[in-house]
Amino acid sequence: MTISGTTPGSAPGPVYFVLGGARSGKTSHALALVEDLHRNLKLSPVYIATAQAFDDEMTDRIDRHKAERGPHWTTVEAPMELAGALRGVSARDTVLLVDCLTLWISNLMLADRDPEAEAPDLVAALNAAPGPVVVVSNEVGLSIVPENALARRFRDVQGRLNQIIASAADRVEFIAAGLPLRLKG
Repeated sequence: MTISGTTPGSAPGPVYFVLGGARSGKTSHALALVEDLHRNLKLSPVYIATAQAFDDEMTDRIDRHKAERGPHWTTVEAPMELAGALRGVSARDTVLLVDCLTLWISNLMLADRDPEAEAPDLVAALNAAPGPVVVVSNEVGLSIVPENALARRFRDVQGRLNQIIASAADRVEFIAAGLPLRLKG
């Protein structure tokens, strides 16, 4: 895999947006992008996690993901304060992986916060990052219309936020069955 348009020390860093359905391979693809930047440009990989472990299954899932990344990764937990976390850890010698916007939106909605009101701050933080940032998100609008109001609102917010991030990103890829389809950049 080759990453083009990335120069160490250039400001700001490019934003890569990787989206797809559940189990589509989007996180694996995003990890490969980051590992390529780590290897080729000697950038330190930082994983910004939005997941929260509310049960044993999620704790196990988070532990497995940490083990898969390996010891050269730094992990920052940012279930709700994503823009602040981006500002706090981004540097010219880092590549950030945000995984994922979908859980961030869920966390905000469950806390009665408005993800769309927080989107401009997130975009500003992405655009200000001096190093590359890879953002992962689910595409949830390709299925049936949800049966309840909360699920429909979530789908709508997710879709609008995906559009905002895609517009701000330098490169957008849609992942299906583990295969990337370049949509932008």
